[in-house]
Amino acid sequence: MGTLPPQASLISVHEEVAAAESLGTRVLSAARLVLLATLLGAPLAFGAVQPWAWGALSVLATALLLLWAWAQVQQDAVRVVWSPLYLPATLFLVIGLVQLFGGLTLDSPGTREALVKLGTNLILFFVAIQLMATAPKSVWGAWGLTVTVFAFSLALFAILQYFSSGDLIYWAVRPRDGGYVFGPYVNHNHYAGLMEMLIPIAAAYVLSQPANSSRRVLLAFALLAPIASLLLSGSRGGLMSLLVEVLILAIVVQKHRLTFAGRRVAVPAALGLMLAALLFLWMDPGNVSRRLQTIADVVHSPEVALGDRLVAGRDSLRVLNTRPWLGTGLGSFATVFPQYRSFPTDFLWDHAHNDYTEALAETGAAGGVLILAALVLFFRQAFGDLGERLTHEAGWLQLGAALGCCGLLVHSFVDFNLHIPANAAWFVVSAAAGVTRVCLFRRVHDGRR
Repeated sequence: MGTLPPQASLISVHEEVAAAESLGTRVLSAARLVLLATLLGAPLAFGAVQPWAWGALSVLATALLLLWAWAQVQQDAVRVVWSPLYLPATLFLVIGLVQLFGGLTLDSPGTREALVKLGTNLILFFVAIQLMATAPKSVWGAWGLTVTVFAFSLALFAILQYFSSGDLIYWAVRPRDGGYVFGPYVNHNHYAGLMEMLIPIAAAYVLSQPANSSRRVLLAFALLAPIASLLLSGSRGGLMSLLVEVLILAIVVQKHRLTFAGRRVAVPAALGLMLAALLFLWMDPGNVSRRLQTIADVVHSPEVALGDRLVAGRDSLRVLNTRPWLGTGLGSFATVFPQYRSFPTDFLWDHAHNDYTEALAETGAAGGVLILAALVLFFRQAFGDLGERLTHEAGWLQLGAALGCCGLLVHSFVDFNLHIPANAAWFVVSAAAGVTRVCLFRRVHDGRR
């Protein structure tokens, strides 16, 4: 038998490499679809708070990691986009592992569950950065459109349910322990927490559309429903967080004198907020606006008052008197808090209503240092080089994602949104979106990564 000439052999090798890369690209595209479907489905499953829901979220996160790894194998090269946030996040997980296997936790089952959830979020954060770093422009645009449509659809459902369900979720499910139902969530504050992340992404997508296009006008009107629904939820923390997001956006616009395709962003943004507020006032039966007016009321409240939350946060920090370095163990708050609580109450305090003080109580000074380091790194990456990044549509979407993270970080001072699996998943993916382009920009331009 004859042998193929070297040129034919070389062509064959090139074809095999191209086929492998094509398969790897398709696998990455499939992984992006699975990630998006996971994010859209988690809130609908009551915020993924039930074991079957957050268990499914963990399985899907693991499947995403395997899909990404498979794509790397098919491309015959492992390409890992580095983020400095990997380090504090991994060390925080190590603290939990040391607590569990070193016998330092006061609630071993709670710590095991917390580690599973934390591991799920770290996988989602890592995979989201890898998938977004290699995503073409069309994928970013599709993501922005999908978030906008999802926010509108979910808001419309939540508004209709609010006026017709009688405190039932999906017009059929009554929460076992009661609650202030809104949308698919038992707690209206957690619905507001989700909207705090969706609204900035949707708004950024709307602002990035061509000026005076019918598509942009239609999407802008669609954005009114999510804002109005957040207000209608009656979440005072949600209102405060939304105002902070608007303030940060105003500062960014003023600092960089931002335009996109030759148009100012401040005027349409302000007009949109005014229209959303008018829509809310038109729908509000009166009790919601009265509730929102108590945002600064420390004592009187239809539920847990701000004063109670402040005291609970202070009592949580008393844990550090006895366990200053590593705390009582991840997920141990509900078990430990009663012995440190200084006030009588009929409420079950399974969380501190302050994610920061709860994290300090459970992980001590070591965890506090890692949280502070992660926040500093996030803000430096998410808001660095904005002037150059915001010349592209993807840069606007990344700014929207970063603003959503800022809103939830503010809300976390008075609630526990980061302990709701669906909201935590959206937070880590939004954080990944906010920092990914900064990592790539620096890697390409300085040539050292």
